[in-house]
Amino acid sequence: MVHQVLYRALVSTKWLAESVRAGKLGPGLRVLDASWYSPGTRDARKEYLERHVPGASFFDIEECKDKSSPYEMMLPSEADFSDYVGRLGISNDTHVVVYDGDNLGSFYAPRVWWMFRVFGHRTVSVLNGGFRNWLKEGHPVTSEPSCPEPAVFKATLDCFLLKTYEQVLENLESKRFQLVDSRSQGRYLGTEPEPDAVGLDSGHIRGSINMPFMDFLTEDGFEKSPEMLRAMFEAKKVDISKPLIATCRKGVTACHIALAAYLCGKPDVAIYDGSWSEWFRRGPPETRVSQQKDGKS
Repeated sequence: MVHQVLYRALVSTKWLAESVRAGKLGPGLRVLDASWYSPGTRDARKEYLERHVPGASFFDIEECKDKSSPYEMMLPSEADFSDYVGRLGISNDTHVVVYDGDNLGSFYAPRVWWMFRVFGHRTVSVLNGGFRNWLKEGHPVTSEPSCPEPAVFKATLDCFLLKTYEQVLENLESKRFQLVDSRSQGRYLGTEPEPDAVGLDSGHIRGSINMPFMDFLTEDGFEKSPEMLRAMFEAKKVDISKPLIATCRKGVTACHIALAAYLCGKPDVAIYDGSWSEWFRRGPPETRVSQQKDGKS
């Protein structure tokens, strides 16, 4: 493992509240609400317009993705990411803090944290505890939308933090990387369906290890301590001193694995962006493992 000084991956609600109160939000510090919910449940943009952290902008993950891809949440191009975050007032010198409003405390925020990192931006943090704890602790909210002055952001893709279908396929033979799946055990095993999925059975990539992302969070919605996270990796026989690829259904909750490893001092976990959504449709049948009744996924 490369030893380097890592930028803080988490900021506390207290720290952010003090920054808001001190008027520090601006070109040097931007806050993003990265909430996303399954269609028909909650409306993330509507909730943002009703109340959000003062000064926060809404990061629409449905807009900031590769809309031409047949898969669910693939990364946009460098140019599209640069343009999108630049319009949110973010430059290469901005400290970005990301949160979401999920009841778990964190769901989509780690994906946006990873997106900034994979596009070469080091100074990005997740709000530990999320909007759930921001509200619980009584910090201020507003319905006033932010109108940041546009900035220039230049994205540079870090290929080491991203894996493609072809690279994961090759890894099944070379086994250079450990492969960890962050979905729930039932979806990983194929005994529970993929939620809101049409034509996508559950199951997993052969040889992958299951570490459900919810287990990285406390019941109160905070990230567990590095000591607890290390113990979790060790219990699953995942060696964080060695290369690791994280996968899930669409490359979102896999980023919780990357965040947990980062908090343990490992900043180089790669995300398989297409994840199960792509693998199910492209992977050789013998590499798709499921305990469904017919034995196939």
